[in-house]
Amino acid sequence: MTSDGATLTRTLDASTTFRPAKLAHVVLRTAHFDEAIDWYQTVLGAFTVFRSDALAFLTYDEEHHRIALAAVPPVERRPEDRARPGLEHIGFTYASLGELLGTFRRLRAAGIEPTWAVNHGPTTSIYYEDPDGNEIELQVDNFADLQGLLGWASSGAFAINPIGTLFDPEDLARRLEAGAPEADLLHPLGPDQMQP
Repeated sequence: MTSDGATLTRTLDASTTFRPAKLAHVVLRTAHFDEAIDWYQTVLGAFTVFRSDALAFLTYDEEHHRIALAAVPPVERRPEDRARPGLEHIGFTYASLGELLGTFRRLRAAGIEPTWAVNHGPTTSIYYEDPDGNEIELQVDNFADLQGLLGWASSGAFAINPIGTLFDPEDLARRLEAGAPEADLLHPLGPDQMQP
C-alpha cells in the first residue's frame, strides 16, 4: 500500500494487463490561443493553472490539467478536413440532466450555441465547436450503470440507429422545469422509436 491508499504493484511481467486509472487530459493545438482559453473557461467552468505565450493548462476539478492548449500559427480549414483521420470530438459527462441543461442555458446566454443535440441512447448529448472548429460533446449518461446500458444495447435499438434522435435542448429544459421526471426525459429510445 502506498501513502495515498493505492495498492503497490510489484507484478511487472508482460502477461499482466494494466488499465489506466482515468483519462487525464487532452492537448489541443490552437490558432486562436486567447479565444480558446476564454472559450474553455466559459464552457467547462475551467480555470487556468498555467499560462505562457505558447501554452496553457486548464482544469475544472482536482486534476492539474484537463485541457492543454498549445498556440500554433493559423492554417486554412477546409470542409474536407472533417473527413481526414484524427480526433472526432471530446466528450465531458455531467452528473445530471439538470446540470447539462443548465450549462446549455448558461452558454446560450453567453452567446455560445450548440451545433446539434441528440439522444444517442447511451447518452443525451449537446455538441459545440470551439474556436478552432474542434467538436466538444457535453453529455449525461442515460443509464445508471453498465448493466442497464448493455441490456439496452442488446435489444437491437443501437444497431438500428447508432446515432440517435435529435432533440431541442430548450424544450427538454422546459419539460424538466415543469416537473417531468429526469429518468423519463433520459429514457433511451427503443427500436420502434429510433429515427433512421
